[in-house]
Amino acid sequence: MRAVVYERTGGPEVLHLVERPEPEPGSGEVLVRVALSGVNPTDWKSRRGSGPGLPLAFPQVVPNQDGAGVIVGVGEGVDPARVGERVWLWEAAWQRADGTAQELVALRESHAVPLPVGASLELGASLAIPALTAHRCLTVAEDGPTHLGPGVLDGKSVLVAGGAGAVGHATIEFAVWSGAQVVTTVSSPEKAELARSAGAHHVVNYRDADASAAVRGLFPDGVDLIVEVAPGVNSVLDQAVLASNGTVVAYASDREAISLNIRPAMVINARYQFVLLYTEPDAAKRRALEDVQVAVAAGVFRVGAEAGLPLHRFPLERAPDAHAAVEHNIVGKVLIEI
Repeated sequence: MRAVVYERTGGPEVLHLVERPEPEPGSGEVLVRVALSGVNPTDWKSRRGSGPGLPLAFPQVVPNQDGAGVIVGVGEGVDPARVGERVWLWEAAWQRADGTAQELVALRESHAVPLPVGASLELGASLAIPALTAHRCLTVAEDGPTHLGPGVLDGKSVLVAGGAGAVGHATIEFAVWSGAQVVTTVSSPEKAELARSAGAHHVVNYRDADASAAVRGLFPDGVDLIVEVAPGVNSVLDQAVLASNGTVVAYASDREAISLNIRPAMVINARYQFVLLYTEPDAAKRRALEDVQVAVAAGVFRVGAEAGLPLHRFPLERAPDAHAAVEHNIVGKVLIEI
């Protein structure tokens, strides 16, 4: 079978196409014929590591955590009826050598989730990291809900920083579906349209307006929850618009220190929470998987045509270009066609 691999850390150029033996599913595993491999920022960051030319934990690594395809085989202990299921994949490459940028992948059956009827493989390959991260961000607050769904966030206000990104887009969709009032910040009219297509009630272009004044104008008492992609750059804004007993949830690092004015933060009992999908508690992941499945069946998440998150498709042999596109912050979701 064909697979994209790398043997050392570095830029997209370390990725190359090889022929490998077809894997066999082990006990508790399924074998999936991958149709589409999703590329996320975590994938290129793992590939680059802490510097170029460094050794890996495995002799050879297949990148990419997310994907979608069809189960074509099962290992011992797995119901044979699962053969033929359309599935979406998550954490395929976490602490493993085998991600989704290959024709066949064997992984734990719990990491191959049935794709609801009517949901496309394109959506399936776009789900895992964005939707699961979004769920954790919206439920991690100390007094927040553990599940999402209609009415769960009624009366709550949410600021989503970077609403045109994959996680931002999923967060808006999840939050609006759950009843929150959502405002998002973006950097261009094009990104504003994407955020509106996700359902954001208010969109602030921070290049054209004073974002803190705009958000405070919409929510005079501040916002209850901020889902943050750039906690360092936006630290002043976040502190200016956070409501009493509010929470800032950061799911990405912009490599800038957070500048925190401690006394005002104490006065409003502000809370900062950091989220990394891979090390979340297992119980939180299970709840997220359950809610994502319900949301997908309800048509909450959209990609591609009809005002969804834009899709950018690359053939397998152009995996380096796909990684480079994500590394250079292309707007939308990048998929590799296997």
